[in-house]
Amino acid sequence: MTTLGALMGFFLLPSASLALSASAPVLPSYPVTITAYNAVSSQTDGNPFETASGAYSNPEIVAARSRDLAEKLPFGTIIEIDAPAESGGSCGYKTVEPIIGYRVIADTMNARYTGYIDILFSTKSNYTRTNGTTRNASSVLGVCTGATVRVVGFVDISRPSRLPKTQEDLVALVKGGSDLALK
Repeated sequence: MTTLGALMGFFLLPSASLALSASAPVLPSYPVTITAYNAVSSQTDGNPFETASGAYSNPEIVAARSRDLAEKLPFGTIIEIDAPAESGGSCGYKTVEPIIGYRVIADTMNARYTGYIDILFSTKSNYTRTNGTTRNASSVLGVCTGATVRVVGFVDISRPSRLPKTQEDLVALVKGGSDLALK
């Protein structure tokens, strides 16, 4: 009788643990350095209002990736950014985190960068320092090493009508409460 119980436990337990581990999909994630930019001529290539994918340079939702990440993060990839383990020094992630949200990969960085995600911020996203001067969010963010980006979805970027316009639209798309289509 004990042998039968042991055999049943041997056959039942592995299948139970397989069922539990298969329930949550593992989302791909990549270690990156996070920086930021603005849609201005001095920080872009050519037309500052058009990304490399052809999408509008929308500071609510757009991010650029370094060219080495093109296969892992093609245009239309929706990412979520996990903060670097340590913030400080030249990294002001904690300060600008509330305006980062989800981002759609729609732009490409200069070829000299590898392992980077560049967040597009509005030229009007300014922070006042204790001395009364203001700095744009892109300057406040600085260079943040040790961050992680996680893929949370894809959107067909070739159809501008399907591209979310706001963070609220993007959140609804990722969470499944949007009439915009994930591809």
